[in-house]
Amino acid sequence: MSDERSAIMEIDRVRKEFGGLVALDDVSFRVPEGEILALIGPNGAGKTTLLHIIAGTMPATKGQVRFRGKRLEGRPAHERVRLGIARTFQQALVFNTMTVLENVMVGCHLRGQCELPEAILRLPRARREEEDMHLDALRFLNLVGLGMKADQEAGSLPFGQQRLLAIARALAVDPTIILLDEPAAGLNRLEKNDLADLIRRIQQMGITTILVEHDMELVMLLADWVVVLDHGRRLAQGTPEEVRRDKSVITAYLGDEGA
Repeated sequence: MSDERSAIMEIDRVRKEFGGLVALDDVSFRVPEGEILALIGPNGAGKTTLLHIIAGTMPATKGQVRFRGKRLEGRPAHERVRLGIARTFQQALVFNTMTVLENVMVGCHLRGQCELPEAILRLPRARREEEDMHLDALRFLNLVGLGMKADQEAGSLPFGQQRLLAIARALAVDPTIILLDEPAAGLNRLEKNDLADLIRRIQQMGITTILVEHDMELVMLLADWVVVLDHGRRLAQGTPEEVRRDKSVITAYLGDEGA
């Protein structure tokens, strides 16, 4: 990656220790703005741990994460959401008894401006904001292909559609960067194709993506830049083709997939 390319986020010598276990060992890389960066590696490489640190749900032992030049340490997760950092999890984590639309409106409310008393009293500004959120939630549901299921209970959706719902809810916070943690896990080929189309549309919206994924076909299809972790260390980085040809990556991760 060219040093001239604008970076929206910088991971600078991030280290995470759990007692005597080192989960991340001085990991550094830059995230180009508007691109899809894939973070890959074997199980236990530290990928999800790094997403936790970026999102603010886990502190780093050492090192820094900078977002648009601002240091993030000490900022809680909800503040990072307001800065423009959204994420999904390996499990869809939908609110099963709420409707599909209500699930997405939860994301909309995270960026709401009205105070609680305004909402309780249904003051004009609060009513207008609620109407705008309703329309935004429908827009994001249509984006992920779930608009026709807005009034359905989220828990009744098939697994693949619950993953799409989780992405819609993350988009509803109006992020500038989205962290997707294994979004293709458990999906069939058709669902993976739909997911790839969605991730491309997200990029076209100007949103930067950090994609943690084990499906190497999907990674090679979508990623602009790939960072490889192995045992908590950065093993390699480069374009998908550069990473595919890297002998250390083939040995550590891609070898049994015939890459």
